[in-house]
Amino acid sequence: MGLSIALLIFSGLLVLLVLMHKGKGGGLSDMFGGGMQSSVGGSSVAERNLDRITIVVALVWAAIIVALGIMMKSN
Repeated sequence: MGLSIALLIFSGLLVLLVLMHKGKGGGLSDMFGGGMQSSVGGSSVAERNLDRITIVVALVWAAIIVALGIMMKSN
């Protein structure tokens, strides 16, 4: 039960983190102002930290999925 709730929380968090990323080109991100980029190259510290947090949350999310799968298989 606890892992299912954690999965819901981490799934929502992962969706929010992915949506916070800056668009890298065309697509839906341009529709919401993602196309207006400054001419300054490189990533800011905030963008790099957002990338790191997103990776960590995605790894925890994947670990929860695997743990739930093992628990369901053993039942």
